[in-house]
Parts: sequence; C-alpha cells; structure tokens
Amino acid sequence: MNWGKVFYMFFTLMSLTTSAAFLYENSIVALFIAGSVNVISTLLKIGVRNLLSAELLAGSLVADLHLIPAFFALEFYANDKIAVGLVIGAVVANIYTIIVTMIESAKEKADF
Repeated sequence: MNWGKVFYMFFTLMSLTTSAAFLYENSIVALFIAGSVNVISTLLKIGVRNLLSAELLAGSLVADLHLIPAFFALEFYANDKIAVGLVIGAVVANIYTIIVTMIESAKEKADF
C-alpha cells in the first residue's frame, strides 16, 4: 500500500467533505476548517509528478481561491450568500479533483 497516496486521498476527500459540512452549517468555524484542510491538500499536491498532476494542483488551487475569500466574506462582511456561493464553487473544484484522481488511478492500473 502506498501511504503517500493514502494521505493524499485522505486530505482530498476531507477537503470535499468539510466544504460540504459548511453548506450544512454556515458557521465561520466550519469554513475555517474547510479552508485549512484544503490548503493542506494543496500543499501535498505540490511536487507530485504524476500524469495529471498539473490538473490536480489547479483544481486544488481553485478551491483555495474560493474558500479563502468565502472566509473573509463571512467573517468581515457577514455576507452568507457570497460565502455559500464561493463554497459551492470550491465543492465543484474538489469534485473535479477527485474525478481526475480516479482517472489517474485507473490509468496507472491500465499501464501495468
């Protein structure tokens, strides 16, 4: 078992699920946790040299650039609508990242 890939997938899935948790409970704490986990997920993708690594990093950066402004919109402007809209964008980016990861895993299995 490749433990590096396990941690990588763990944080990728945590990014998605913590963002979805914010959509259920619109709290600043949930949004902070979602953003923090997503930043960790992004950092794990830096330096990865896989077939679709550029697409994975790009999807994760898109999610970061949705969650960070969502946090500021909720904390400093108390604008729930903008925060929720940005988090929905982050969820879409995280789903894209998971789909690309599944395609990459299938491609690795086919190469054997």
